[in-house]
Order: sequence, then structure tokens, then C-alpha cells
Amino acid sequence: MASLRRVKVLLVLNLIAVAGFVLFLAKCRPITTKSSDSFHEIHPRAEVANLTTHGISSIQDAVLKRLSLLEDIVYRQLNGLSKSLGLIEGYGGRGKGGLPATLSPEEEEKAKGPHEKYGYNSYLSEKISLDRSIPDYRPTKCKELKYGKDLPQISIIFIFVNEALSVILRSVHSAVNHTPAPLLKEIILVDDNSDEEELKAPLEEYVNKRYPGLVKVVRNQRREGLIRARIEGWKAATGQVTGFFDAHVEFTAGWAEPVLSRIQENRKRVILPSIDNIKQDNFEVQRYENSAHGYSWELWCMYISPPRDWWDAGDPSLPIRTPAMIGCSFVVNRKFFGEIGLLDPGMDVYGGENIELGIKV
Repeated sequence: MASLRRVKVLLVLNLIAVAGFVLFLAKCRPITTKSSDSFHEIHPRAEVANLTTHGISSIQDAVLKRLSLLEDIVYRQLNGLSKSLGLIEGYGGRGKGGLPATLSPEEEEKAKGPHEKYGYNSYLSEKISLDRSIPDYRPTKCKELKYGKDLPQISIIFIFVNEALSVILRSVHSAVNHTPAPLLKEIILVDDNSDEEELKAPLEEYVNKRYPGLVKVVRNQRREGLIRARIEGWKAATGQVTGFFDAHVEFTAGWAEPVLSRIQENRKRVILPSIDNIKQDNFEVQRYENSAHGYSWELWCMYISPPRDWWDAGDPSLPIRTPAMIGCSFVVNRKFFGEIGLLDPGMDVYGGENIELGIKV
């Protein structure tokens, strides 16, 4: 609580300082200017124009420098929250850039138990920063595309049950770090009645202090399963768009704008973000080529080659029409999802939603 109070005091003091700096500049604006050997009176409108063209950049620079300093102070205060959980923040460290992370021989021995429990190397995950950088595998043309400023806001929904705390928090940090603030309405964590103690008070206390007002925790009182847990997340969401993700993902820069733009163009679209792989043993990010989603003859959802017309267009930035969905992530207009009946709460067989949602849409 003391740390939080210090942060609030610093915020207030810096806001006062910035306001005073701007007022000082306004009071000290020049009254006259010299042109050759004569003086000319400056009219009020000319003063504003002069300030706009010449002075505004210096004001912005000063404000940005002060905000950068404030951000550094606040970051150092908040970084202590992760340390109390035995976790790490910042953009460096093991696994930086999506490269394989490693353990010492002594650490390898300690990692065996958690690895068997979670199905991935959760001990190693605790040694990797919650903010680690990962590669941007987007095609060059994707990085050059421009989007409007009036895109809808998204509520990101993570579903989990007995997931490793470090993996959940890395998903949250990654979403916050790589989603433009004006577009991120909220993050909703749906706990499907986990047993792990670290996923109760420690998780809730951390997100409430680290991201106050941005992250919500929804807790099911009994194990509901993936589909009903998603529906509970949808009920709690307030954004115009809802994105459903497993709680073991990492986002890259520029992921949100094309997704939200496509839905803004047509609210009846369901968007499936392109997914690369994070290896379970060393958390290396492995690139997957663009693909569509389809069915085997047993109606099992699988990756398939994009349709011929997509290849013929020769533009890797174009979206790919696909008849099915991989269930771990999809983004949809919140109201439209309700209009088509959400997902069948009785169909909680793994993979069943892949068929259902594809047919409904």
C-alpha cells in the first residue's frame, strides 16, 4: 500500500509540474517581434499560429521527457510486485527475442516435477521475463498498412484452469504491451475453478495493483469446462469486440489493428489470428506459415493450404477465407456472437466448437 501511495503522489506532482510548465510558456509568450529595423505588433491570432508552428514541438518534447521519467519511476515501483512472486519483468533475460531459453544442470533437475505437472517447462517459464520480446514474423506489407483511429475496442478474454502463474501473467503483459491502449477495453481472466493457491489471492492482488481497472478476474464456483467458461467471459465483457484466447499466448506488435479493422468493415466476420508456436520445452518461438483451417474426414479440425485464389493474388497480407476454426483463439463482434447463440454450453467436447462456430458463421 505504501508503494501504491508513493506512485499516486508522484503522478499528482508530475501532473502539477507539467501544467505549471505549460502555463509558464503561455504567460511568457512574446508581445512584439523585430522585422528588419522596425517592430510590428503581433495580433493574438498570429501569436497562436506562431506557438503552434514553432513552440508546440518544444512543449511536446518537454512533456514526453517528463512522462518518460515518470514511467521509469512507476515501473521501478511496480516491478517489485513481480519480484514478490518470484517472477521477472523487463525486455531482456532468457528467451529474449523468442530464442530458446536454457537452464543450468542444477535447475534442470528442479524443473522435472513442474514439467510433468503442466505439460510444459513451467520452472523455466519463471526464469523468463513477463515482458520478453519475441520476433515479428509479419510479412513486410503487413507492417506498412495503415488503419483508422476509430477502430472498435476489444475485450481480451483468457480462460484457464490450474495454469502456471508465470504463463498467465506473460499472456497478460504481452497483451497490454502489444495492444494500443485506446483499443484495449479490458482483459478478463476466467478461472474455471482452479485448485492452485497461487492462482487465487496472489494472482488477483498482482493484477489489481499492476493493472488497476484494466484486468478483471471472473471465478467459476465449479468446474464448467472451456465452452461455458468462455460464455462467462463474454458475459463480463463490455468491449464492442471480444477476443477469446488460451492463457498461454504471446502477442506481437500490430496484431490488433488488422483484426479490428476487418470486423469494423463487416460485423459478421469472425477473425482467427495467425498463430505461431511456442515450444513447450524451451519457449522458443517457432514460425508457422500462413494457412487456412479445415476438416479431416473425421471432422477433426486441422491446418490446410490457403485456397487457390489467395495464392494467385500474390499478396501475403491478404486475409484467408477459411471454413473452420482452430479453437484456441478467435475474435468476434460481441453482439453478433450473442445473436448467433454463442457456443452450445452442452458441447464441451474438445474441438466441438471448431465445427459449431464455423457452421453458424
